[in-house]
Amino acid sequence: MERLSRIDMLIDMLKNEPNDLFLNYALGIEYVAELSLHDAELQFKKTLALDENYIAAYYQLGKLFESQLKNADALQYFKLGLQIAKEQKNNKAINEFGEAVFMLED
Repeated sequence: MERLSRIDMLIDMLKNEPNDLFLNYALGIEYVAELSLHDAELQFKKTLALDENYIAAYYQLGKLFESQLKNADALQYFKLGLQIAKEQKNNKAINEFGEAVFMLED
C-alpha cells in the first residue's frame, strides 16, 4: 500500500473517530515518512492534546525537532517524555528518553 493512500485512509478513519489516540499518532508517523514535517508536528501535538501522557508522541516530537537541528525544542520534548515515563514507571521509555537527552546534552 502506498504511503499516501495510508495517509488518506487514516484521515478518513479520523473523520469517524477524531479523538482516537492511535490513529492520530499513526498519521503523524506517516507524515514523518513523507517528510511532511510541519504536518507531523501538528499531528503529534494533537495527540498530546488528546492525552498528555502519550509518551510515544513526546519521543517522536523530540526526534522530529532533532532531525531539523532544533535541539532546544528536541530536549524539551525528550525531558517532558522522560518525566512522564518516570511517573508511569516505564523503564524502557525511561532508558530511551534518557539516552536521547544524553546524546543532545553531550
